[in-house]
Amino acid sequence: MSTFLRNSLWMTPLLIAANTITAKAIEIDTNLTNLQVKDGIVAETQENSNSEIEQVTSVSQLSDVQPTDWAFQALQSLVERYGCIAGYPNSTFRGNRAMTRYEFAAGLNACLNRVQELIATSTADMVKKEDLDTLQKLQQEFADGLVEIRGRIDGFESRTAALESQQFSTTTKLNGEVIFALGGVFGGDRALDSDRWRTINAAPAASREAVKNAQYTASGGRKLQDNTIFSDRIRLNLVTSFTGKDQLFTRLEANNSIAFNSPVSGTNMTRTSWDSTNDTTNSVQMGKLYYRFPVGDKINVIVDAIGGEFYDNFNTINPLLSSTPIGSLSRFGRFSPIYRAGNTSSASNTGSGVSAVFKLSDKITLSGGYLARRGSDPSAGKGLFDGSYGALTQLAFQPNSNLTLGLTYAHSYLRGANNDGDVTVSGGYGSAFANSPFGATINTTANHYGLETSYRIHPKLAFGGWVGYTQAIAENSSGANVNRGDKADIWNWAVNLAFPDLGKKGNLGGIIFGQPPKVTSNDFGPAVLTSTTNRRVDSDTSLHLEALYRYQVNNNLSITPGLIVIFNPEGNSNNDTIYTGVLRTTFRF
Repeated sequence: MSTFLRNSLWMTPLLIAANTITAKAIEIDTNLTNLQVKDGIVAETQENSNSEIEQVTSVSQLSDVQPTDWAFQALQSLVERYGCIAGYPNSTFRGNRAMTRYEFAAGLNACLNRVQELIATSTADMVKKEDLDTLQKLQQEFADGLVEIRGRIDGFESRTAALESQQFSTTTKLNGEVIFALGGVFGGDRALDSDRWRTINAAPAASREAVKNAQYTASGGRKLQDNTIFSDRIRLNLVTSFTGKDQLFTRLEANNSIAFNSPVSGTNMTRTSWDSTNDTTNSVQMGKLYYRFPVGDKINVIVDAIGGEFYDNFNTINPLLSSTPIGSLSRFGRFSPIYRAGNTSSASNTGSGVSAVFKLSDKITLSGGYLARRGSDPSAGKGLFDGSYGALTQLAFQPNSNLTLGLTYAHSYLRGANNDGDVTVSGGYGSAFANSPFGATINTTANHYGLETSYRIHPKLAFGGWVGYTQAIAENSSGANVNRGDKADIWNWAVNLAFPDLGKKGNLGGIIFGQPPKVTSNDFGPAVLTSTTNRRVDSDTSLHLEALYRYQVNNNLSITPGLIVIFNPEGNSNNDTIYTGVLRTTFRF
């Protein structure tokens, strides 16, 4: 072989690389199994894992390569002159599929081996002088480009090395979110429950106003606390993985968002999704700590140490509106109250237990879990098994990517005898009677049943909603009003419309309408009733109407104005309509 020929052959790898980079679509396959990288792990791709890639000797053997294709001549030359191309068993080349760096390296190596074979067997006549002349011209033409590419790669490698040496952790990532909220409630008077209104309406007309004022005074005042506020919530999350499939999650948070609840509006129905009834001093707390890991290919287990909630562990069937920082503005609008069974998040250092998600098939998922509200407290009436708890199971059915249905059951036990404030049967955003149907000091068990759905009608329109029923049962007696075994029926429902990418990509419009938890019947009260008897039943139906529009400024910043309207708050039409106006700004990093 001539010196010119031998000196030219070494350029082949560079020219193949340049041709591949500039053309972006010439794929060089080999008899090696196709590989890909996912989450830092090299793995076989599904399409090639069960079949061998076969060598072809003519481009006509590739059924999906046509003479009109822009790369046809290049493929023909590589196949028929140098034997560097392989096809799939179904006689396809799949030239439009993306190529990984592993595939490129394997294909380049195959061509180099082929060139060495030609040299070793003295078949230099297969490499024509015209080809070598072309290669020399291409080398000269792309010399500057190759130098530039090498310079960029060298710079990238040096920056990568610096990043690896200075990174926070090899196993832990840091992310966070900050919510700034401007808002307030406005309307007429604060809401009173139906029993107070029974007392007012039973009074003689001449003294009714005085009785009304007395009822307002006893409940915290008549007028709404309608001062506009500016508040924040900050969360920093440390996400650690030791195997690439598990997750240790640690959250630090601070919050000074006082809830728009009874002291402010007379009702919990006006609460926002990020407010707090626990610590509102912006002191840093451990907000959540859990470890998630797989068991086999179909089961994920979540062990919650602090801050466990079912709505964090399971699918709430409301994908576009359930997120606090970028979804619904209200607590009620996020998802069905059934996912707050046990209401574990309202007390500090709470929500301990275990949950599991079992993927029965591609379309059906079974979930279940147990969370104790005060699992870390060894005091009497607390702990993992002696205190308040919630247990939930759910069957989710997703026949296609647009439709999801959920059937959910939960059982909760809430202690009131120690007056820990645990008796919040309906998630802390229904009427006062729905939250504690027998009073705050009565131990209460409850069985919750829910049906949820979400349907993506169009890429820019989604429909969803839920209906829920709860039967609460008194577990101890209290005078003449409560007997052990007394029952109360509580109902709630909601429908919502979401408009993804409204105005521009990333934006979201939302409308939520529904009935917050309402007590429809209750055994509470003496056997003989009068017109003023305290029955803890809501006289009328409260309705929740919410409209919001999230404007996505960029990937890290969104601004969401919205309005929440509560008709007949506290389940009584005598109460004035209450409005909650909010402007939420969310930073995510």
